[in-house]
Amino acid sequence: MTAAPDPALESKLNKAAYVISAAVLLLVGVMRRVKIPSPVDFGFLPPIHAALNALTAVILVAALVAIKQRRVELHRRLIYGALGASGAFLLSYVTYHFTKREVQFGDADHDGVLSAVERAAVSGSRPVYLAVLASHVVLAAAVLPFVLMTFNRAFTRQFDRHRAMARWVYPLWLYVAVTGPVCYLLLRPYYP
Repeated sequence: MTAAPDPALESKLNKAAYVISAAVLLLVGVMRRVKIPSPVDFGFLPPIHAALNALTAVILVAALVAIKQRRVELHRRLIYGALGASGAFLLSYVTYHFTKREVQFGDADHDGVLSAVERAAVSGSRPVYLAVLASHVVLAAAVLPFVLMTFNRAFTRQFDRHRAMARWVYPLWLYVAVTGPVCYLLLRPYYP
């Protein structure tokens, strides 16, 4: 016999999701302004960020295929994997940005300043990069609490509510996971 749905537990877990989301947003906001000196050069992390985002995307597609095939246990394990890859991405991303200055699209001489010549050289592609980056960042921030709440609904065995929320959360999470590596590939020529 399966356990009954647990809305009370979901409520508690959703509160935790809000706290986690707020903490992540605060960290992301602070890391752009605060730099922590480190004896380790974390300049190697950006391709790892991209790989973890790409891995998340692949796992999410596999999870969708699994649930369409009614392979619920495989779907569950894959979603745990996607959450794990996303969590590892977040740790890597925050570590990098707390210890390294931000790279600007078009900064060919890596001096941290986008000169008029550099700006002119990327005038056609910079708006595309900024549009992809903006959509990625805004959706990443917006979707995080909903990813956690969607997970909470399944974890508390409220599967109808889980499916209803997953229908719109899943494509947003997948978009964020795909556009992360796209942003990296577009920015890659400007890393020192």
